[in-house]
Amino acid sequence: MKPDTDKTTRFIDEGRIAETLAAARRSSPARVREVIAKARQLEGLDADEVAVLMEISDSALLEEMFAAARFVKDEIYGNRLVIFAPLYVANLCKNECSYCAFRAGNTELKRRTLTPDEIAADVKVLIDQGHKRLLLVSGEEYPKEGFNYILKAIDTIYATKSGRGEIRRVNVNIAPLTVDQFKQLKEAGIGTYQLFQETYHRETYAKVHIAGAKKNFDWRVNVMDRAMEAGIDDVGIGVLFGLYDWKFEMLAMQQHIHHLEEKFGVGPHTISVPRIEPAVGSSLAERPPHAVSDDDFKKIVAILRLAVPYTGIIMSTRENADTRRATFQLGVSQISAGSRCNPGGYAELGDGHDAEQFQLGDHRSLDEVVRDVASLGYTPSFCTACYRLGRTGADFMDLAKPGLIKEHCSPNALSSCMEYLMGYASSETRQAGEKLVNHELKTMPGSIGKTANELVSRVRKNERDVFV
Repeated sequence: MKPDTDKTTRFIDEGRIAETLAAARRSSPARVREVIAKARQLEGLDADEVAVLMEISDSALLEEMFAAARFVKDEIYGNRLVIFAPLYVANLCKNECSYCAFRAGNTELKRRTLTPDEIAADVKVLIDQGHKRLLLVSGEEYPKEGFNYILKAIDTIYATKSGRGEIRRVNVNIAPLTVDQFKQLKEAGIGTYQLFQETYHRETYAKVHIAGAKKNFDWRVNVMDRAMEAGIDDVGIGVLFGLYDWKFEMLAMQQHIHHLEEKFGVGPHTISVPRIEPAVGSSLAERPPHAVSDDDFKKIVAILRLAVPYTGIIMSTRENADTRRATFQLGVSQISAGSRCNPGGYAELGDGHDAEQFQLGDHRSLDEVVRDVASLGYTPSFCTACYRLGRTGADFMDLAKPGLIKEHCSPNALSSCMEYLMGYASSETRQAGEKLVNHELKTMPGSIGKTANELVSRVRKNERDVFV
């Protein structure tokens, strides 16, 4: 699985990043406000403008940036938060990554590969909780059947039913593939292919990736090119904040986004913002070399929302509940809930810490998260309509960039939320959710409001999977 060096594109320009960071340190308040004003036009920002925002330290300017992020998020995505859960099917790995509990040499980790029956058991638990979309995750090594193990796991997830419930969309976060393998992944019916570069800084990348296929920086950084060449419309990128300077990572990510837009006409569907969390058998994870403060973390989310307004920003349960709440209003549009990061973590009793990839920060159940989200005035969305209607890739971006996606997503969010409330919520959560839904139906304007009322009414009459 070696890259074709003739086709390897070196689009991460570290020299350019250094120059951009140096120039941004001289930015005046007037320049900062100029960038914020541009961001409010929903057209995104270039790397020089992103660098200007990263240097903000004045509290008044910081609040102006946060207010702009709230505005942009609301204009494009509204107040909805898409909810999903990760499903770890295996923690085998052939790599030696110093920050990860799954690393090959970690003898403290209990290795586990789920059988089809065990996958189905985990999926059934998630369905019975009310989940509709999952992110399949695996360590970067598979059992004897190889990549086919992943394809069979996807089939198992889609085939598993419980009552009137099922998983309607499977996203995937697995090791980099060849173009031919990506074609098979697309045929399996996935939504988004997600993979993180971890760090775009080559020297740091070489230090933390000691052995295994993952040590090859170029093979990994070009993975989205291969996925999109294979016809996968939606890809998700990210870095593991804490391995290197977050400002460098942000500008490198901008270069990656620009590369995808220039080559394929569309950027990433999602961006994830994980911070390093403690992991069994990893001293580096206990003491990140470039730890990101909570204040800087909020800046990261807000700047990403302004820089790539059309892209979904994912907040996982790595972060605690308070941190997650603080980022909702700054641009986050997707969250995991009720998560476990060890194979078999949903169906089996026990804490599973000896088999998990990292330490979770938010241990609340899906029901508790839904109640909290609704109480804060956000719509918990379980919608999967875009993927099944072909609103993906460029078609999705054509709607997202001008803010038109709300015409579909806002009504669908309410109908999927009502489906959850009627079928799975506790009485306390249903009360909070009904209050939120009723408020939204009364205040949602024009044709969007009419559509939303019709969809929710159909769900209340016991229809399911209602969407536009």
